[in-house]
Amino acid sequence: MQFLCLIYETESLMTTRSDEENGKIFQGYMSFTENVKEAGKLVTGDALQPTNTATTVRVRNGETVITDGPFAETKEQLGGYYLLECESLDEAIELAAKIPSSEYGSIEVRPIMVFDNQ
Repeated sequence: MQFLCLIYETESLMTTRSDEENGKIFQGYMSFTENVKEAGKLVTGDALQPTNTATTVRVRNGETVITDGPFAETKEQLGGYYLLECESLDEAIELAAKIPSSEYGSIEVRPIMVFDNQ
């Protein structure tokens, strides 16, 4: 089964932490990525640009409405994701707990829907 691990954190932390702290977190991500890759669990994963680069698209009554920024104002923003191949939700949760941002943000774990016609 595949599970999407959505990484949420407060964006402003990146600018308020020291370079040393940010470096440790970045190294933690590199280690986590290498570990899940070596274990054959990593399908893909990416970091996202800051929310000020986001564009939200909605279609209402046939009209496309474009808004700069993310969909909603929240304390934590989506900062990236990992798509993992796991045997179970328990295994996905175990791996998600090792993502560095789980220590100061949150990781949402969601199973991928599989359609027969794929």
